[in-house]
Amino acid sequence: MQTALIPVQKQSFREALREQRWDDHRFYHHSRINQSLHLFSACCFLTSYALLAIDQALAVWIGWLGAWISRQIGHFFFEPNGYDHVNGMTHQEKEDVKIGYNLTRKIALFGVFLAAPILLYLEPDLYGLIRPYTLAGSYVEDLTMLWLAVGVGALLFRTVQLFFIRDVQTGIVWFAKIVTDPFNDVRTYWKAPYRLIVHRELIDPKLG
Repeated sequence: MQTALIPVQKQSFREALREQRWDDHRFYHHSRINQSLHLFSACCFLTSYALLAIDQALAVWIGWLGAWISRQIGHFFFEPNGYDHVNGMTHQEKEDVKIGYNLTRKIALFGVFLAAPILLYLEPDLYGLIRPYTLAGSYVEDLTMLWLAVGVGALLFRTVQLFFIRDVQTGIVWFAKIVTDPFNDVRTYWKAPYRLIVHRELIDPKLG
């Protein structure tokens, strides 16, 4: 007699989003300094969102230099990378299951970010893709648009990549998570600076 297989119920969009956010928090945000930097980063990103329709150049510079870099400083320099006793995983195991940009992928993305101004200086027309800033506009204006293209391109590239290596829903959920992370970070980490400065907590006691 054959045993009937019980179909596995697929997660809803909201459930999958909640799971991705929880995994990101419990794996990569133990440090109160990292949490505080994420709060600062979130405020910068929200400022960028508000400025996109008013001053696109300022929005991009705040987003890259203020928001993204401060966010990565928290991950690279303050987040513990030893064995995670709470989750029972090594740092490498967490890196291997990271859905979005793990530290290795972030280094590659940061390399592209740093290479962009050099490439634009050496090839003002980007091999015929744009009109040269030497003829019209300015270097800063073109660099702003190039950085914006790098950011949007990185987001879309990983989203589509997840369609193939995971599934379409995972990619769409990850896209939604990244776009809404600033709002969620403010809600999640608004007490982090207080806990860090007043209570001298270097590690979140619920995660450390």
